[in-house]
Amino acid sequence: MGISFLTSRGAKNDAFFSGNKSSKWYLVSFGMIGASLSGITFISVPGMVGTEGFSYMQMVIGYMFGYAVIAFVLLPLYYRLNLTSIYSYLGGRYGENTHRVGAGFFLLSRILGASVRLFLVADVLDYFVLSQYGISFEISVLITLLLIYVYTYRGGIKTIVWTDTLQTSFMLLSLGISVYLIYNSLGADAAQEGMRSLGVVDWFVTDDIGKSNYWLKGILGGFFITVAMTGLDQDMMQKNLTCKNEKEAKKNMIWFSIILFAVNIVFLILGSLLFLYMDSQPEIQEMFMGMDESSRADRLFPLIALSGGEGVGLGGTIGVLFILGLVAAAYSSADSALTSLTTSASVDIFKVDKLSNQRKAERQRKWIHVGMTVILFFVILLANAFKEQNVINTLFKLAGYTYGPLLGLFFFGIISKRTVSDKLTWIICLAVPALCFLYKTFEQDIFPGYTTGHELLGINGLLCFVGLYFLSKRPAMDEIIAKNPKLN
Repeated sequence: MGISFLTSRGAKNDAFFSGNKSSKWYLVSFGMIGASLSGITFISVPGMVGTEGFSYMQMVIGYMFGYAVIAFVLLPLYYRLNLTSIYSYLGGRYGENTHRVGAGFFLLSRILGASVRLFLVADVLDYFVLSQYGISFEISVLITLLLIYVYTYRGGIKTIVWTDTLQTSFMLLSLGISVYLIYNSLGADAAQEGMRSLGVVDWFVTDDIGKSNYWLKGILGGFFITVAMTGLDQDMMQKNLTCKNEKEAKKNMIWFSIILFAVNIVFLILGSLLFLYMDSQPEIQEMFMGMDESSRADRLFPLIALSGGEGVGLGGTIGVLFILGLVAAAYSSADSALTSLTTSASVDIFKVDKLSNQRKAERQRKWIHVGMTVILFFVILLANAFKEQNVINTLFKLAGYTYGPLLGLFFFGIISKRTVSDKLTWIICLAVPALCFLYKTFEQDIFPGYTTGHELLGINGLLCFVGLYFLSKRPAMDEIIAKNPKLN
């Protein structure tokens, strides 16, 4: 709240949307760690070690290639066009209908993704802590969203850059101290031997190309996820676009990718230590095995921290660290999501930035901010109501499919000089994800023994690219440049 007060003094709509392009690159880079990881990473990545070892690092390697494309291909484009919302590019390249289609896919994707991420954190807190004090799930979610709304409604992205820095600091401190405490509890020799047995230096799955986590699928999946869900996502790119210039934005992205690579290794080390600690505590192991198999991996860290961590730290230290880190990760992801949703809806859908009356523009933006908060609240309640029917995985998968059209639209526009009718692009954008969803549903009937991993997102984007090509024609760029000389 203090940061919000200091950063939002005299803030107008420009500050909410772009931070007046005055953010320090190192603050943006550091703060993006918390926003990109979220509370799900805090509880899910450590839980992966039990079934997949350290093979998650295959995807992290793919992330690095994706961040290079963002730094040297997408960021120069965004800065050259001086974009507030990155989906404005689609309007200049194709037309207003495609601009709205692209923004619509982002809004749908981010609403689903942000809601499910915040739901999973709220569900863990409710299961282990809040329900014991008679605080209902609905009340805890409402308080969380109201707090985020209050500290973002004036300063927007200008505030988020600073609050994300604070939240990331606490998240990484919690992570580091948790690793230190559990490592000491196990003893250096036992911890190191145990981590080697879990594959701390064995990252690549090479034995079966049919597996969803085969090494090439992991790297390609990480690459496509990064390009689509970071480079073509207003949430993540809005922070980059608050840097003073393209050079600083590139520097931010490069250092961010290096830090994120190291942080993911530490999360996996934490996961291995958690499993080793559980094996040394029969009562915790019994509680863990008694949980529902579909969610037990996500609840290993909170189980040890909040139910069986007395031997790990001094008193309830590990429990306090877990709550602090989880909340910091959850808030840093949710606050930037709410701000980016408000920005995209304001700029791409309602064209608030085109209004000449600044008071009216600011009033409309504030109402849109309220509306997005309400939508997130009800989608989280919906996820809670149907959680027993595996709706969470379905929502995540749907959010993944909707980034494919953005991948196809942006890279067709960047690579190809052909033109596509603005009235036809939506057909491809709807048809290809639907085809990919049908394929995934009947995949084992079509290719028995082969399981598609995250590379499906890249296939989705490639099919959109091909579909756009068949609907396109020459000549192309002369007409486009005549409409928007900046694209030359």
